[in-house]
Amino acid sequence: MSITTTANPLDHLPMTLPQTLVIAIMVALNALDGFDILSISFAAPYITGDWGISMGTLGIVLSAELFGMGLGSVVLGNIADKVGRRPLILLCLVIMAIGMFLASIATGVGDMLAYRVLTGIGIGGMLASTNALTAEFANAKQRKRAVTIMVAGYPLGVIFGGIAAGAIVEATGDWRDIFRLGAYVTAFMIPVVWFLVPESIAFLNKKRNHTTLDKINQVLAKLRHPELTTLPEQVNDSAEKSNFSELFSAKAIKTTTVLTITCFMTMATFYFVLKWVPKLVQEMGFGNPGSVLVWASIGGFFGCILFGTLTQYVATKKLTIISLLLGFVGVVIFGQGAEDVVQLKTVTAFAGFFTNAAIVGLYTLFATYFPTAIRASGTGFALGMGRAGAFSSPVIAGFLLEWGWSLSVVSIVMGSAFLIGAALLLLVSDTPTMD
Repeated sequence: MSITTTANPLDHLPMTLPQTLVIAIMVALNALDGFDILSISFAAPYITGDWGISMGTLGIVLSAELFGMGLGSVVLGNIADKVGRRPLILLCLVIMAIGMFLASIATGVGDMLAYRVLTGIGIGGMLASTNALTAEFANAKQRKRAVTIMVAGYPLGVIFGGIAAGAIVEATGDWRDIFRLGAYVTAFMIPVVWFLVPESIAFLNKKRNHTTLDKINQVLAKLRHPELTTLPEQVNDSAEKSNFSELFSAKAIKTTTVLTITCFMTMATFYFVLKWVPKLVQEMGFGNPGSVLVWASIGGFFGCILFGTLTQYVATKKLTIISLLLGFVGVVIFGQGAEDVVQLKTVTAFAGFFTNAAIVGLYTLFATYFPTAIRASGTGFALGMGRAGAFSSPVIAGFLLEWGWSLSVVSIVMGSAFLIGAALLLLVSDTPTMD
């Protein structure tokens, strides 16, 4: 039996169980990224006590893996468009597992900075690859929803990882066990990806040779779809090669620029919240600071799910702008403090709801606006530049707090990046124009 050869044969086929399983694994990998990134935040209140570091220095430590993520997103994201999504994910898992384990034996700030940068490099490459694979394994009808669910894995990782981290530290009294947990789970995912995740058909079709049809049919067989008798069509001339410079061609440069700067601004506010919540909660005098960050992620999870549902009825760009505006409101309210921990958790959940929804919007826009040939490169570049905002915001916030700025003022300053991002998105077209 044969099927019609469209640019991506999966576009108009029903989703099968193996196909859904691949996307579920991408969700799990994004959850793993969420825990690995925020492991330093859960450990931060204990590290400051053990090592006696200042708020400014802590900001640098909190940002270290975000700097690595910027490198990994740009460099490894581009490699994914050349060597494939699957091998890069496997490489990134190895890097992340090593980095997390080394963090568990760090003896000072210098060691921890180096190991967190290494971990971040792996996470950065992973994020670009999982976003591309999710988009390419979903059919056209379910693509936006699949990307949304994949992004929702991030707060899920923080929720369950945060609960586990709190339980581990309470049981052992050793914050290093947080990093050991991340290392073990990351290593476990290597064989899972090796055996259950094939290369994407969209990528194989882009890198054609005399074995391409056989390779595509092998993937289709694993996904329980009928084989092809001829190669799929290619999207356009650029599908034959992935060229990083295509991101800055006349037809792509405006979209690339707007999405990249918006990503920078969104990541700046997003990671101010995620990185500083546990320490700020401790400074407010509340116990179990990690639990408040868990509530931020609980709100974030529901924000992701609702955003994904609404994309079926409302334009993604409009939803993203609304999320950015309400996310700003949530961050400012958080900065005013709270009378008790219940109120604080509620406010943090509200902020997490809309900050995570804004991130979902970005990922969905990446998958929609960047065509197959440059999807991982475009996602990687935008995320890489966005990581500059992610990296700088905890550092800036740390020094502002150390210099005596009030939390309420710092929250307004750091949250205003969301306002800038919302304004920038008004410049991008309502529908993709690069394909």
